[in-house]
Amino acid sequence: MKKFLLFTGGLVCSIASIAQLPEDVLRYSYFPQHGTARNMAIGGAMGSLGGDLNALYVNPAGLSMYKTREFVFTPGITLNNNKGIYRGSNMTANKTGFDIGTSGVVLGFNSPGSKWTNQAFSIGINQTANFNNIVSYKGLNNQSSFSEQYVEQLSQSNLNIDDALNEPSFAYGTAPALYAYLIDIFKSSNSADSIVKGLPEFLLEKGIGLDQQKTIETSGGIYELALGYSANMDDKFYVGGSIGIPIVNYSRSTRFRESDPSGDLHNDFNYFEFNDYLTTKGFGVNAKLGLIFKPTEFVRLGLAIHTPTLYSLTDKQSTDLTADTEDFEGVRKATSTIFTGNVPGKTLYSATTPWKALVSGSYVFREVNDTRKQRGFITADIEYVGYGGSNFKADGETVTSEDQQYYKDLKAVIKNQYKAAFNYRLGGELKFNTIMFRLGGAYYSNPYRQTKEVSGEQDPIKSSIVQGSGGLGYRNHGMFIDLTYVHNFTKDVNFPYRLSDKPNTFAEQQNTRGNVVVTVGFKL
Repeated sequence: MKKFLLFTGGLVCSIASIAQLPEDVLRYSYFPQHGTARNMAIGGAMGSLGGDLNALYVNPAGLSMYKTREFVFTPGITLNNNKGIYRGSNMTANKTGFDIGTSGVVLGFNSPGSKWTNQAFSIGINQTANFNNIVSYKGLNNQSSFSEQYVEQLSQSNLNIDDALNEPSFAYGTAPALYAYLIDIFKSSNSADSIVKGLPEFLLEKGIGLDQQKTIETSGGIYELALGYSANMDDKFYVGGSIGIPIVNYSRSTRFRESDPSGDLHNDFNYFEFNDYLTTKGFGVNAKLGLIFKPTEFVRLGLAIHTPTLYSLTDKQSTDLTADTEDFEGVRKATSTIFTGNVPGKTLYSATTPWKALVSGSYVFREVNDTRKQRGFITADIEYVGYGGSNFKADGETVTSEDQQYYKDLKAVIKNQYKAAFNYRLGGELKFNTIMFRLGGAYYSNPYRQTKEVSGEQDPIKSSIVQGSGGLGYRNHGMFIDLTYVHNFTKDVNFPYRLSDKPNTFAEQQNTRGNVVVTVGFKL
């Protein structure tokens, strides 16, 4: 963990205008399966089952189980309920939004005279990640101040205040903190040297803790357009592949407030509030390859590989900071645009997500080609995800040595903080003529490598997603409609800020998300 803190210090102090942080790894790769109502009702365990448009995003080999053409549309709604636990205090926040599951067209057809019995082409779109959420937490911190990250950056830069106010990399935090007198240069009490300190640090030295509150509101999603092809040999061996083009549209508004709880109006610090506004837009490309084998009439076995997604992304960022330092300098406000020519900061970079491998199996009761005679199935997936292989790189025409060093440090932190993990999905269906009943569940395991903070006072850093689902389906005369409810429980952590010389305190996040999903489909 000491090594982790040293790497983190490099991130904190290298260049604050770059918005990428280690937790962005999970933004692009740590979310449960999303898709059609049928897929979600069985816990997302679609790897060996096939016969569903969502095979485009799991195992494309399953597309060639289609023998006809089909149109599918999947709207949904999400209901978020979040609890933040920070330094012994609890806080809740809620947000509701809409999403779209797997929708598109499958074109299945026979191949007379060919050893490949059936073939299928498909095009679809799916919201693979839904960012509509709000997280908030607060607590009393007697160990550190948010302002100390700016103190570290200025101290290690060896710049005077005038030069620091004109340093482009300081525009999104340190320069506004200087402008508002949240941090300043003081004479050391132990020597004639000058030191940089944040005004809240003087309260900590007197044994006064700081009230801290952070709220993060996000919106948008990742929408993946996919093209797939699959073929099967004698309804025994199925192969397929798809190309995905994910489109990222992400917005985040972060507010951090730190205040003096003592009520003393003459100790040179009342409060400060920092706001950070970030948008990320871009697109990527990936591929999925898979096969399904039916060794017996009732058994299906699946294998799929998902390549990393290579993203080209653009961040736009602006910040503002207001500080009330009472008798020291009163109330002052500064925005990042003061230091960036009245325009938001812009960062171009590429991101690479981890690769995935999926093995799966299904047992279909009364397996026959005529799906009307099938009576149900049980299906399971095991997925491997190499989170530590995620990466970010500088892009664009003006890549500096500082940019390159930042991303080098970031890569080291990612490898040190994240590990490979396994995800498990299980589901089943019972069919009664035209009506189907479905149940499912999934468990997404901890991607973090660290176990504890240096101080030993915090719980282990860990995360997990537990999912339970159920639904109904109706199929008759070339039309079907599926209805599903999915309940997700997610545990994660959030760092309000990062320091190199102290343990990095964090908040525990508990999210419960309900998804109501409807899929309507027609034979064409």
